[in-house]
Amino acid sequence: MNKVWVVDDDQGMRWVVEQAMEQANIPVQSFISATAALEELKNSIPAVIVSDIRMPGTDGISFMQQVHQQYPNLPVIIMTAHSDLDSAVQAYQGGAFEYLPKPFDMDEAVALVERALETVSKKRVETSAVIPALVGSSIPMQEIFRNIGRLSRTSVSVLITGESGTGKELIANAVHEHSPRKDNPFIAINTAAIPNELLESELFGHEKGAFTGANARREGRFEQANGGTLFLDEIGDMPMALQTRLLRVLAEGEFYRVGGNTPINVDVRIISATNQDLLQQVEKNEFREDLYHRLNVYHIELPGLRDRKEDIPHLMEHHLQKAAEELDMPLKTLSEKASEQLKNYTWPGNVRELVNLSQRLTISAAGQQIQSTDLKLKSESSLDNTDWKQYIRTWAQQSLSKGEKDLLQTLVPQVEKILLEEALIMSKGHKQNAAKLLGWGRNTLTRKLKELD
Repeated sequence: MNKVWVVDDDQGMRWVVEQAMEQANIPVQSFISATAALEELKNSIPAVIVSDIRMPGTDGISFMQQVHQQYPNLPVIIMTAHSDLDSAVQAYQGGAFEYLPKPFDMDEAVALVERALETVSKKRVETSAVIPALVGSSIPMQEIFRNIGRLSRTSVSVLITGESGTGKELIANAVHEHSPRKDNPFIAINTAAIPNELLESELFGHEKGAFTGANARREGRFEQANGGTLFLDEIGDMPMALQTRLLRVLAEGEFYRVGGNTPINVDVRIISATNQDLLQQVEKNEFREDLYHRLNVYHIELPGLRDRKEDIPHLMEHHLQKAAEELDMPLKTLSEKASEQLKNYTWPGNVRELVNLSQRLTISAAGQQIQSTDLKLKSESSLDNTDWKQYIRTWAQQSLSKGEKDLLQTLVPQVEKILLEEALIMSKGHKQNAAKLLGWGRNTLTRKLKELD
């Protein structure tokens, strides 16, 4: 086995990686700089290179590019303490085998090197777009950056899932901007926001006279997105009839406008998103299984904001700066106590809630520095988080001791009814907004209204 080369100007990091490789019986050699490694490359060829990205002199990306000019199939793993989307995409598009943000688990690093020893490096593409609003150094966000990097040279269908407000369209846009289609249109449509009877025309267009009010021919979103990307948000709410049409377009690459007789050929990448469990919908026959597999070629699961707490202060700082620019007001900063309070908040509205809060604080905070008293976050509830759980547990114990059965059939409809009532109150009777508050699709909410009377 040829040696694994470790290139890093940090002596401590070199030593730690060396020890991990030696314990795994992997021959290793270290270099203090890319220049020294390139010089040694004239005499010998390693099996794998593990390189830091930021070093004095030649940086890791430039070093990797010089290595690949001579040995394009040599796997290079890029390490970096600067964990951002630009670094991740730059690494992957430079031809990196994998991107390893510091600090990392040494077992993970060894496993990665072992995998690299058994494979060849990935092919490279050229693209340089940056999506600055994707902020995060947390482990979940680093995995998102990796996913975008891995997708950067493909046009496969992508399914993005996650809670409402986590930024699914932002991720979809990032995937597009770092893809071979980046110079072509990115068209987004929220399928839940358009009435079912109009959605078909919105997607596929219509001919003049196709229906009442169709006074002229109209291109649909598929035609507008030709050569680029079509983002279908809230895909779980799409009616079954339209799911069938969508499946046919994905399979055949052509469709007919509403009222039309001429087939229209398109080349469109589909990125879809939902906050629902599509597999559960498949099991209930509410979503086509064959369409699910067509859409879910590559899956990205977005974390809730509460699952990436270390990113919250940086996200807030970013959006405070953006709010100050948009509102033409002085930039506000966070006090240490305010920052800690934001990290400990549960963020039911996720990033969307954070963005709204940044705008409110830019307007309402009295001083230049935001204090914890300025935040006025939603109260969690006067009911302790464990009280309702204990109440249900006590009720279940008493019911079971009486020999009662079908407890779920008794409890679940009542819980759903209470939640539905409260969501309708909060949304002032707006069914679509109530559905979003509950994490349901509009069709599900309509069905529940009938079921629960």
